[in-house]
Amino acid sequence: MAGLRGVFAGFGKSRAFAVLGRALVPADRVLLRVTGGRVGVGAAVGLRTLLLTTVGRRSGEPRQVPLLYVERGGGYVVIGSNWGGEAHPAWSANLLAQPKAAVAIAGRTVEVTGRLLTGDERQEMWDAVALYWPAYDRYAVRAGDREIRVFLLEPVSR
Repeated sequence: MAGLRGVFAGFGKSRAFAVLGRALVPADRVLLRVTGGRVGVGAAVGLRTLLLTTVGRRSGEPRQVPLLYVERGGGYVVIGSNWGGEAHPAWSANLLAQPKAAVAIAGRTVEVTGRLLTGDERQEMWDAVALYWPAYDRYAVRAGDREIRVFLLEPVSR
């Protein structure tokens, strides 16, 4: 799978992939929801994907989005790249407004608290995720002056 991920990572840097990826998000969201996070479009090409559920900051309703992630320190690092767009993705604003969220991964749901990373900690996690999915560096260039948000989703202890 790592080889297949490498092929897609090269394509992932292109603008065409950003357009295609955005079109696949609804299908990925449905597939991950129906399978409890077991199967998603990203998994088909060897990418680790979780389904993040946040609370809409305006609506108060649950909002779900599939995201690539890297595990670090018992949590999940996710990037608010928005495919290199000029605006931050809505899920990241939701997470800032209400840090309590949930992730579905491999058939299990975990309650998490999202924490925006800054400084050296942000850079360390960015490097780890960009190593996993090199297209993030290209997205950062496309985002211009916007610093892409990096979150650590930490499981809530019970």
